[in-house]
Amino acid sequence: MNLLSILLIVPAAGFLALLLLPRAREKDARLLALIISTAVFLASLGLIGAPSSFETNVEWISSPAIRYHVSIDGLSLWLIILSTLLVPICVLISWNYIGKRIKEFYAFLLLLEFGLIGVFAAMDLFLFYVFWEVTLVPMYFLIGIWGHERRIYATVKFFLYTMAGSVLMLVAILYLYSRAGTFDYSVILTLLGNGRLTLTAAEQLPLFLAFFVAFAIKVPLWPLHTWLPDAHVEAPSAGSVMLASVMLKMGTYGIVRFCLPMFGNAARECAPYIAVLAILGIIIGALVAMVQPNMKKLVAYSSVSHLGFVVLGIFSFTQQGMDGAVYQMLNHGVSTGALFMLVGYLYERQHSLEIKSYGGVATVAPNLAIIFLITSLASIGLPLLNNFVGEYLILQAAAMVDVRWAVFAAIGVILSACYMLWLYQRAFLGETPEEVRSHVHDLNFREMAAIAPLVILMVWMGVASQSFLPTISAANAEILQKSTINVEYEVKRIPAETHYGD
Repeated sequence: MNLLSILLIVPAAGFLALLLLPRAREKDARLLALIISTAVFLASLGLIGAPSSFETNVEWISSPAIRYHVSIDGLSLWLIILSTLLVPICVLISWNYIGKRIKEFYAFLLLLEFGLIGVFAAMDLFLFYVFWEVTLVPMYFLIGIWGHERRIYATVKFFLYTMAGSVLMLVAILYLYSRAGTFDYSVILTLLGNGRLTLTAAEQLPLFLAFFVAFAIKVPLWPLHTWLPDAHVEAPSAGSVMLASVMLKMGTYGIVRFCLPMFGNAARECAPYIAVLAILGIIIGALVAMVQPNMKKLVAYSSVSHLGFVVLGIFSFTQQGMDGAVYQMLNHGVSTGALFMLVGYLYERQHSLEIKSYGGVATVAPNLAIIFLITSLASIGLPLLNNFVGEYLILQAAAMVDVRWAVFAAIGVILSACYMLWLYQRAFLGETPEEVRSHVHDLNFREMAAIAPLVILMVWMGVASQSFLPTISAANAEILQKSTINVEYEVKRIPAETHYGD
């Protein structure tokens, strides 16, 4: 049993252990969840360096032929580590916030971690679908039980949207099995590459669309995004962080991992139309964010805008665009996850998400104000902070394909500065109302310990991108080459790594 399988087993075992914890010792659930999730994160760091050596491929079910096939590469490596990093952080930020059904809350967090690691590691299509569905269950309960007033509405909407897309993907997976005789993703790619399996244009397009719609709902790509603001507003802070930072990346990861290599021709044919949807999402998401009176809704619509950049980079079909897209997945996970944490801190103090309930917070909570400002600047793509690198690569790639794409997408960068700085000015600057003075206090040690790793990553990823990009570039080069499925499929050794300025 290798490290990757251990990373899957430990959160699942932790989930069961927490459920079996006696009700009289329920408060011990916090400490147990923190110990397990921190151990998983530290162990996941062992994946760095030789990700390809952690493959496991054994039979799970003989008929139909379903295999327990898990492995990682530069595409999935950092997403797995991001997932394992955020779970102990979510445990910390929920320490005093969750006061009912404590052991169940932390059990579902560990189950969500199990599902997320599985999604990013699965190399069997049926196994991938199983993990994909597993992630729905804990998020359903995290929002439905520990959410705010309209939590049931938001939960049902989230579940129905995602399930609708999942059914389409399942139909496509079953059709591929009927043609290939296997669910194993690597075998299907091999069959497509050597010509033993050929998908006609009439087959590729509906298969691509079935996978793409499922992933686009999860991203979410405009106009399939309407479930997201409701889910974020009603979710507890930990739910919002995991949803924004990692669960949305399941969609963009799925597009890169499955849509491009298996249905390359259909993906390229649809690319101009999808790019238009991505650009519309960038601009509309930013404009709607600008007029939101609710902080969580503002950050939620900013996610629609930022993930439009990711989709645009993917469908540029260039090395720079793909690298920028994957890097931006990580950037968004760090900066937007931090924003939801900080909004959660404010909500715990003031019990309001309305921007008008604040003002002058910097006077009474200077450390909170500084961290919020750094996170806001990272979110809008200030140079030397993480989002700048991803957005620059994506805009460069868009300009190479069609300069109009880059021009319109750049409007989203300008608008993001408008809504984030306007939010900061209204909430943190100016006179401090008496209610804010009496309820809002500065960050305590636990809160600072939770947010500090993400602030460090914002700077590190902005000034030392070469810590991450070489492995990402190698994986993307292989996927790009496989996307030319009917031209040349064999993946040759990359002569030289693509380097970008740090």
